Amino acid sequence: MSLRLGDTAPDFEQDSTEGRIRFHEWLGNSWGVLFSHPADFTPVCTTELGLTAKLKDEFAKRNVKAIALSVDPVDSHHDWIKDINETQGCTVNFPIIADHDRKVSEKYDMIHPNANDSLTVRSLFIIDPNKKVRLIITYPASTGRNFNEVLRVIDSLQLTDEHSVATPGNWESGSDVVIVPSLQDEDEIKKRFPKGYKAVKSYLRMTPDPRSNWSGD
Repeated sequence: MSLRLGDTAPDFEQDSTEGRIRFHEWLGNSWGVLFSHPADFTPVCTTELGLTAKLKDEFAKRNVKAIALSVDPVDSHHDWIKDINETQGCTVNFPIIADHDRKVSEKYDMIHPNANDSLTVRSLFIIDPNKKVRLIITYPASTGRNFNEVLRVIDSLQLTDEHSVATPGNWESGSDVVIVPSLQDEDEIKKRFPKGYKAVKSYLRMTPDPRSNWSGD
């Protein structure tokens, strides 16, 4: 059975470029981004791993750990990292899992036989500190992942976990958000959202990003 949103991310123990990884233990109290690649020395994935390395500070600000996966062995990963660092102007600063026996790939449903019966598809999972799967995206081999979108989703998840809001289409951090329909008590709304709100419809109430409210802005 494939993973679904809200499922507990399967734990695993596997080799990586940074030693043996016990996933839940490695993740600790952090958020995680686990993303897979069909194979080492592939062009699109080379650019993606370079982007991930360059986003280390952005991930750190959000308490996020990144970890990649390919079915190739650790020695191959280390050789590939040399190419990534050289061509992308970065230093790879996160582990790459060597899933040679497909153990992790099978747990995370990364093998899609109609695409390729031996290589992993290019899936990405966002996992929260409670080890719950919060986002699943699977990309075609020809399309590089948008890591700005990954950061945007993490911002949205962390914001909406803390406040009674949802984020509208094309939302960016700092933009107006939606008060969830389940919150109806006006006194509670005033307390939570001191900058007020605009009722476009009874079910569509827009308010400024509440993080600025709580910081005293």
